[in-house]
Amino acid sequence: MKLRVLGCSGAIAAGYKTTAFLLDDDILIDAGTGVGDLSLDAMARIDHILVTHSHLDHVLGIPLLTDSVMRLRKQQGRGPIQVHALADTLQALHQHLFNGVIWPDFTRLPRPDHPALVLNPIEIGQQLNLGGRQIEVLSARHTVPACGYAVHTGPAGHWVFTGDTGPNPALWQRLAQLKVAHLVIETAFSDEECEIARVSQHLCPRELGRELQHLAEPTEVYITHIKPGEAPAVMAAILAQDSRHGIRALEAGMGWAWGDGDGHRAPG
Repeated sequence: MKLRVLGCSGAIAAGYKTTAFLLDDDILIDAGTGVGDLSLDAMARIDHILVTHSHLDHVLGIPLLTDSVMRLRKQQGRGPIQVHALADTLQALHQHLFNGVIWPDFTRLPRPDHPALVLNPIEIGQQLNLGGRQIEVLSARHTVPACGYAVHTGPAGHWVFTGDTGPNPALWQRLAQLKVAHLVIETAFSDEECEIARVSQHLCPRELGRELQHLAEPTEVYITHIKPGEAPAVMAAILAQDSRHGIRALEAGMGWAWGDGDGHRAPG
C-alpha cells in the first residue's frame, strides 16, 4: 500500500495545491487542485473518491476529473467513479455543483442508467472496505458537516487525516482506541488569527498544541492546510511548543509506503 500527497495547501498560488491524497492508484482522499498534477491515464484509474466535506478547495477536482476521464473510462470498460461522503456533503455537491448550472450533472450523464459518477452516503464510525483497503470514517467539527479518515496500513497502525476541523473531543476519544502511526492534522491559521480559526472551525498553533495533548503516544505529526506564505510563522509557533511528537509541515510530493512491516516515508 502506498499513499502520496498531491496537494496540502489551504489556498492556491504558484507552487501551492489544495488538498488531495492518492491511495495506491485508485482512491482519492479529497479532490482539491492537486489532482491536476496527475496524468490523464492516472486520473482514469481512480475508482473511488473519499470526500471530507463540501468546501471548494476539497471538491473542485471532482467535476474536472470526471469530465477529463469520462470518455477514456468508457473506452476501457470501467464503471462509474464512486464518490463517498456524508449524506449532507453529497446533497451539497448535487445541489450546488452538479446542478447543470455550475457543472453538468454527471450523476445522470452520459446516461441516467450509466452515469459517470455515483454518490454513496457514509456515516461517522463506518468501516469502509475498498478493494481490501480498510478505511474508517472519523468525526470532524467544521462549519459544514465534515469527517476525517483513518487508513489501516497493517502492523504499522493507522494513517489518520483529520480533514478540516476545529477542536474536537470526539476525534481524540476514537484515536485513543487506535494505533496511530501517522497523523495529518490541519493548522490553517497563525496564532495572530486564532479568532478567525475559532469562527471558521479551524486550528491555530495554540489550539493544535492543546489538541495534541490528547495523543497518549509519541506520533509522527504532519501539519496540513497552511495558507500560502504562512508556513514559516505557523511552523515556528508549533515547534516552539513543548511536544513529544515529531512534527513537520506536510508537502506535496511526500508519501508513505507500507508492506508487511512498519510504514515508512517514501519519495513522492
